[in-house]
Amino acid sequence: MTLGRYFGMKFLVTALAVFGGVVLLVILLDSVELMRRTASNENATAFLVIKLSFFRVPMMAERILPFCILVGAMSCYLGLSRRNELVVARAAGVSAWEFTAPAVIVALLLGAFATLVYNPVAASLQERAKRYEAEIFGQRSFGQQDAGFWVRQRSVDGQSIINARDSRRQGMRLVGVTVFTFDPQGRYQDRIEADSAELKDGHWELINARVYPTDEPPSVHATYNLKTNISREQVQENFATPETLTLWELPDYIRMAENAGLAAAGYRLQYHKLLSRPFLLAAMVLLAAAFSLRFARMGGVQKMVLGGVLSGFLLYVLSKITEDMSKTELLSPVTAAWAPVLVGGLTGFLVLLYQEDG
Repeated sequence: MTLGRYFGMKFLVTALAVFGGVVLLVILLDSVELMRRTASNENATAFLVIKLSFFRVPMMAERILPFCILVGAMSCYLGLSRRNELVVARAAGVSAWEFTAPAVIVALLLGAFATLVYNPVAASLQERAKRYEAEIFGQRSFGQQDAGFWVRQRSVDGQSIINARDSRRQGMRLVGVTVFTFDPQGRYQDRIEADSAELKDGHWELINARVYPTDEPPSVHATYNLKTNISREQVQENFATPETLTLWELPDYIRMAENAGLAAAGYRLQYHKLLSRPFLLAAMVLLAAAFSLRFARMGGVQKMVLGGVLSGFLLYVLSKITEDMSKTELLSPVTAAWAPVLVGGLTGFLVLLYQEDG
C-alpha cells in the first residue's frame, strides 16, 4: 500500500508538471501570436493580450491532456528506472501491474476531474474570451473568418439571408449582421446592416439597424424586427459548438435536437468523449508503461521514448479519423468516442502482459 501510494504520487506530480509546462508554453505562444496580430491596435496592451490568452488557453490545453498524461507517465517510469527504484522493487517481487495500478487509478481520478470540473471551467472561460475579444478588438471577434456565419430563412414576408461576423450564446445573439431580404416572389427588396441581432419569439431584433431599400432613401432604426420562422432549436443546432457545452448541458441539447428532427451526432460524440476521458487517460498510462518499464541499464531508452510518442500520435490520428467519420454519420458516436480508448488500452495491456508474463 505504501509503495503504491509512492508510485501514484510520483506519477501525479510528474503529470501535473508536464501539463503545467505545456500550458505555460501554449500561453506564451498564444500571447506572442496575439501581440503580433494586434500590433496596430492601440487599445490592445501587452497586459490585456496576456489576460485574453489566459481565457483562451484552457480550452486548447484540454485537447492535449491525454498526450500530457502519456508523456508524464513515461517520464515518471523512466525516472524511477534511472534511480534504480524499479530494480529494487522488482527484486522485492513487485510486478509491472503493481507499478501501473496506482498510476491508472490516479489517471481515472484526473479524467473524472477534467470532465466534471475542468471542462465546465474551460467552456466558461472560452465564452468570456469571446466577449473579451469583442471589447478589445471591437464588435468583430478576433480570428473570425471574413465569411462569418450564414443563415437562410423564410417568413410570411418572404425569404432573407443573414450574414453575421460572430455569434454569441450558442447563436442566440449575432454580431456584425447584414441581411438581404426578398419578397414572396423572390425579388430583391433591401439590405439591412445592424450592430447585433437577438433571436426573439418569431423575429430577430436588430440593434442599431440601417435599412437600404432599392427605391427609397436609407433609414436608421434603434431597433428593427425581422420576422423569422427559425426556432431556437434550429439556431442552436447551427451555431452551438459541442466543445463549449458541458457534460450536464449535452443531454438537453441532444434531446432538443432530436425533438426538432435535427442531427445530434456532434452532441452525442462530445458527450461520449467526455464520458470516456477518464478511461482514455488510463489507457495512456498503460501505453506509456508498455514502452518505459524497461531498465535504463539495458539501453534503448531513445527507442522506447520514440515508440511511446509515436504510439500516442497514432492514437491521436485514430481519434481524429473516428471523429470525422462520426460527424459524417459513417460511424456511430459511441464507437467513435470509445474506439481510441479500447485500442490504446488493449495495446498497452497486451504489451505489458507479454513483457511480464510471457
